[in-house]
Amino acid sequence: MIDPKHKKITVFRQCELLNLSRSSYYYISRKDDRYNQLLMNLIDEQYTRRPFYGVAKMTAWLRRQGHFVNQKRVRRLMRIMGLEAIYPKPNLSKASPEHKKYPYLLKNMVIDHPDQVWSTDITYIRMRQGFIYLVAIMDWFSRYVVAWDISITLDAGFCIETLKRALQFSQPEIMNTDQGVQFTSAAYIGTLEEKAIQISMDGRGRAFDNIFVERLWRSVKYEEVYLHQYVTVSEARRNLEQYFQFYNTERLHESLGYRTPYEVYFNEAPEVKEAAAC
Repeated sequence: MIDPKHKKITVFRQCELLNLSRSSYYYISRKDDRYNQLLMNLIDEQYTRRPFYGVAKMTAWLRRQGHFVNQKRVRRLMRIMGLEAIYPKPNLSKASPEHKKYPYLLKNMVIDHPDQVWSTDITYIRMRQGFIYLVAIMDWFSRYVVAWDISITLDAGFCIETLKRALQFSQPEIMNTDQGVQFTSAAYIGTLEEKAIQISMDGRGRAFDNIFVERLWRSVKYEEVYLHQYVTVSEARRNLEQYFQFYNTERLHESLGYRTPYEVYFNEAPEVKEAAAC
């Protein structure tokens, strides 16, 4: 979310971090900021329900809801939100050469103990006015959320700090991410390599490679975010902190034998009989 009054980060730098042209920012902020916010909230809800919707389908869906927008606007808004459809798409652009590619290591792997695999991702969180981004790191075996944080920008910094905080708590054998610039940055990769953690990356456009985090986002949004209208960032943080406490220690998961992630992660309940197959 661009904050024109930010004391330390200029609008120009914020636009760079969001991969947003300054002309697009001024167009959005000065002419129809509230309408674009409405569209982004609708896109977020529909994408949560139908993650296979790309720009064309999302545009058609919005038009059916009475919003006569074009694909250019929808593409721009989905880019700001960090969304893309789950289906593989043609490789129309070359990745930056400094970003090393890592294979997806989890196909057909049996996940049978905590800290075997962690995964992380970022999602859009709407507020009454504006929006923020949420990053979370989850243990695949137990679904335990090891660490999370929020930010007003998509800067890699808050992802790196969340990772460092998680690594003070424990350490996985494998970390799985998507190919977003936050997770392919030299600082993020370097933090993992320093700990000799294997790096796994989703195939481009394949959100289901990180299926457990996708399910986490649906739970967070349907059980918390969509039930409230956060007025301030501090309110959003407070509510999300309460939700993740509930998610980890109280929310029962059918796939965990109706245990909580905390019980499975810390082995405070009988072992899950069937390991999670990926």
